[in-house]
Amino acid sequence: MKPAIHPNYEEVTVHCACGASWTTRSTKPDLHLDICSNCHPFFTGRQKLLDIEGRIDRFTKKFGAQTSEARKTAAKAAKETKAAAAKKTAKSKTN
Repeated sequence: MKPAIHPNYEEVTVHCACGASWTTRSTKPDLHLDICSNCHPFFTGRQKLLDIEGRIDRFTKKFGAQTSEARKTAAKAAKETKAAAAKKTAKSKTN
């Protein structure tokens, strides 16, 4: 190896946005992460929304906040309306 052309490989502390930190070695003087193995959904089994660029906020502004309960309620109401319309249609055909 040529002298004085390679970066220093030093011990650094890595900091995650979730608050976890650990020591490793790197050529960078300081490392800050958005997500690590302590908070990543693949390793924890919990769902976590990462909205770094504001995509989720734009979606909720455009389409409104939809939860699974709201969708179930809307589907149930649509099904009841459809059943009532079918019942009304069947009743008018028999008369």
